[in-house]
Amino acid sequence: MSFELKPFSTTGIGSLPHRNVDDACELVLNTLDIPFWPQLPKRSFKELMIPQYSEGFPFVRLNDKEQNIWVLRDDSDELDRFYEACTEDSKIAISEDYAFGLHAFLRKIKGRRFKTLKGHVTGPVTFTLGLKDNFGRYIYFDEELREIACMLLKAKVRWQIDLLKQHAEKVIIFVDEPILSALGSSTYLGVDSAEAARLLREVALTIENCGGIPGIHCCGRADWPMVMTAGFKILNFDSCEYFDTLAIYHTEIKNFLENGGCLAWGAVPTSEAVITAQEDTLAAMLHRNIESLCKYIPEDLVRKRVILTPACGLGSRTVEESIKIVQLLLRMKESFA
Repeated sequence: MSFELKPFSTTGIGSLPHRNVDDACELVLNTLDIPFWPQLPKRSFKELMIPQYSEGFPFVRLNDKEQNIWVLRDDSDELDRFYEACTEDSKIAISEDYAFGLHAFLRKIKGRRFKTLKGHVTGPVTFTLGLKDNFGRYIYFDEELREIACMLLKAKVRWQIDLLKQHAEKVIIFVDEPILSALGSSTYLGVDSAEAARLLREVALTIENCGGIPGIHCCGRADWPMVMTAGFKILNFDSCEYFDTLAIYHTEIKNFLENGGCLAWGAVPTSEAVITAQEDTLAAMLHRNIESLCKYIPEDLVRKRVILTPACGLGSRTVEESIKIVQLLLRMKESFA
């Protein structure tokens, strides 16, 4: 699927630090070119990355009070019921209890039409390496549970796209995969890169088959050639801290862009660095990084395929810091006008 976005369009990753859902929705709707529905992890444990998409997973157990989630296999028929309910075309909802921000966002945009809206889903690699069974083992290493997780996430993607398409000409879905930066470390030595790539391709293809635009977010270093060939049209990376880890693959980036891909530059830090971040310094860094790519890739190709985002989600920052980050992002866009 080919698509066009206005160069240097702005959007966000997903999470916001707000407890007031109206304020969160107004921030994304009133400031960003591509609004997204807000995840509100400070409002509820269920809105963290793993719990938010766990609803409907067989054997999952969640203790909201103790903020704990795990998988406990038992003799119930949960697995059979899941297979009966989840087919190749299934759509599984995310309830308001798990995504208050999503449902509030949908109420806010009722009757409105946008050029583009953005949703998101925790990626299958991060999900299966973030959820453990009662023995403390990641469910990734259980082949059946790994496959069920992928099925569940794809069903939630279909449901999201169906909802957002009612309000937008184009729907972007970011697959959030922060764990990719840790693959190859001692903790995840048993993770097969080919299997990780297969899981990513399955979700990307599902998004595309539903008429959505598949994007991927990774806020650390990663196996970028693998990521760029996994079927995504948008690659979102932290350009403040990890530009150099991506830029060395300029041949792969050129192929990615020529095949219709976009780079989503995480151009405003979401770490403690945001406290002292200055507009001029950040803008100079982004200009410098884009110019360095243009030494190897045609300038018009690079500059036409740029989206601007914060480096990561804003859920760990304060509300005031999140507003500053969005304001800096808008000024970064103005510097390229």
